[in-house]
Amino acid sequence: MSKKTSRRNFLGKSAAIIGAPTIIPASVLGDNAPSKRVTMGFIGMGNRGIGVMEAFLKNEKVQGVAVADVEDHHVLQREGRPPSRAYGRTPGKEAMEKMYSANAPSERWTGCEAYEDFREITRRDDIDCVMVATPDHWHGIITMDAIKNGKDVYCEKPVTHKYAEGHAIHREVAARKAVFQVGSQQRSDKKFQQAVEIVRNGLIGKVSKVEVGLPSGHNSPDGDPTVKTPPSDLNYDFWCGPSEMLPYMEARHHWSWRWTLTYGGGQLMDWIGHHNDIAHWGLDMDKSGPVSVEAKNWEFPETEVYDSPVSYDVISKYENDIEVVISSRNPMGAKWIGENGWVHVTRGKLTASNPAWAEDGFAAGEWKTYKTPGHQRNFIDCVISREDTIANAETAHRSITPGHLAYVSHAQGSPIKWDPQAEKVIGNAEAQKQLMALPYRGDWKLGA
Repeated sequence: MSKKTSRRNFLGKSAAIIGAPTIIPASVLGDNAPSKRVTMGFIGMGNRGIGVMEAFLKNEKVQGVAVADVEDHHVLQREGRPPSRAYGRTPGKEAMEKMYSANAPSERWTGCEAYEDFREITRRDDIDCVMVATPDHWHGIITMDAIKNGKDVYCEKPVTHKYAEGHAIHREVAARKAVFQVGSQQRSDKKFQQAVEIVRNGLIGKVSKVEVGLPSGHNSPDGDPTVKTPPSDLNYDFWCGPSEMLPYMEARHHWSWRWTLTYGGGQLMDWIGHHNDIAHWGLDMDKSGPVSVEAKNWEFPETEVYDSPVSYDVISKYENDIEVVISSRNPMGAKWIGENGWVHVTRGKLTASNPAWAEDGFAAGEWKTYKTPGHQRNFIDCVISREDTIANAETAHRSITPGHLAYVSHAQGSPIKWDPQAEKVIGNAEAQKQLMALPYRGDWKLGA
């Protein structure tokens, strides 16, 4: 095999020839191949990152080889809860090695490398794909760097912090024929699939309205708001990366960074990739979107620690006279309302105007959703087969676009008219400029 032939490309070509997912022996790939499995590096070893990594490592087709985090070791402590397990670079390495201690995945496996800089993973030739489970403000840069270095990517939601990042990434994924999966795991859940099939098969008739319920934000600090010197185990300058380096405090770090717009998008962007993603699926909007978006009734926290809304309504208008109301005031989940009934789904619960529709195993009709054996498993299967995942890059980006537009609408104080085909604001150059802005700090760039 030519040295110029990447392991990832060979996996795809071989799967296409054989006609089904397969694991390519290391002997075929050459002496540099570290295993007979899909090799993964894991970036972001916090609460979500270590949990998702462990889910991947249970897959017999996966071989983990590296982790990265800018913090070596920490314990998450939130008010009213006991201390968490240890997170960070060293605990991540230890977690992988513990899972492999009894049954190493390959005689070639020599342990887990632990890095501070994510680029040590994205630029390794022997790694096929990466997981990105960092705070939101890093999603775009790390994902783009991985894709441009020939990697497939599993990225936690929301797919990106800034609209322009998602706009660029879903095009780059398509151009390179990369495999991408966002961690909107509800798409792999049977109840959400059943609800979508009820809507898409026309049981509720023509849809006129969708109510999407997301959580409320935080009105007081979620942790200690005292400004402190960052812990010695943390490279705080690197943690802030492309975003402004705000004074360090526990109330804006670890789990709680998401309520500060410098690093996250508040509860709106933290959850829109879940329930609005399902709403879009039911409306067949995975490759489209609204024609207008308006932010209404936004209420902000009393504390100065956070700047994302506590309560909010987002009114999105779609073609065919459909209105989608995303709100912290709606019940959690997605509810489609049609001329012949309604269906509502949230985690663990499906209800409908016709109780028979909500029964387990109900067959809604001929149209079926994409089915998976599990969200992480679907990603690995697609890395091998080169097929599209259930939650691909464009779907992920389109699902959260109304949230990005809502922030622009709030800043502009007016509705945003939107062309979903061109993905551009109509008739408001300032709003378009704001939407596409990437005010990165220092030398950080998207895809540099």
